[in-house]
Amino acid sequence: MKIFNNINEFNCKKSTIITIGTFDGVHLGHQKILKKLNVEAENNRLESSVLTFFPHPRTVLNPDSTLKLINTIEERISLFKKSKIDNLIVHPFTKSFSELDSEEYVKNILVDQLKAKIVLIGYDHKFGKNRTADINNLKEYGIKYNFEVIEIKAEEINDIAISSTKIRNSINEGDIQLTNSYLGYEFSFFGKVVKGNSIGKTLGFPTANIKIGTDLKLIPKNGVYLICTIINQKIIFGMMNIGIKPTTNENTKSIEVNLFDFNQDLYDTNITIYIKQFLREEIKFDSMNELKLQIEKDKITCNSIINN
Repeated sequence: MKIFNNINEFNCKKSTIITIGTFDGVHLGHQKILKKLNVEAENNRLESSVLTFFPHPRTVLNPDSTLKLINTIEERISLFKKSKIDNLIVHPFTKSFSELDSEEYVKNILVDQLKAKIVLIGYDHKFGKNRTADINNLKEYGIKYNFEVIEIKAEEINDIAISSTKIRNSINEGDIQLTNSYLGYEFSFFGKVVKGNSIGKTLGFPTANIKIGTDLKLIPKNGVYLICTIINQKIIFGMMNIGIKPTTNENTKSIEVNLFDFNQDLYDTNITIYIKQFLREEIKFDSMNELKLQIEKDKITCNSIINN
């Protein structure tokens, strides 16, 4: 897969079939579209291409938006690679870009710059200034500028009944099993292990404190989770607490991971945490001993799930 950091970098010599969208999550619905893109590309001897945007258009058009994203841009690119498309164009979304006239956008960008011979798009796609143009306008431009429009019909999309909004909601609710069923892969985040206060170590459960590199990444609700990570090509299971650690009165949100049967120093290491299941809400205990007893129960629960 060739990656282009803006539209102007695109230099493919062949004509393309292109689909367009933010693709946050690259979930099962998106994967179905990308599979169709590749099939049509092969049938028509075209290069399969995706035009996506960063930052997310909603955060640009509404600076006060509190939108958090399922994927960082790096995660999204990695997921696109797995789809085996030929070209990925990650174009910087700006206010001025959003104000492009719909015909100017189609002719100058899709046709002249990206060499589109087929545009594969959802039935409800909107584009151009104030998103006033729709798929019917696109079909009219197709006749004028000699490209075909393949419409992904409502029944195809509704058949999957998946949306990035539904996935964000399930993450916010801690329903990780539903999240993963929508995504078709395990929801994860990437972060650096940083120094903590070592309270977990005093309880017999040393933890790695994870710092996420971006505020845009959506993190599940506070609570305890079964997780795994991969270290030296080996899957390591563990449990994770997201929250403010009310028992120790810290009140600063943190992410702490206890890895089972693992005692290597991970300080300053970057690791990916794959979230498998929500276990329980974060609880304030009356004593550190009560907290320790609950953590022991959490580990037993995790091992039971792993063994099954």
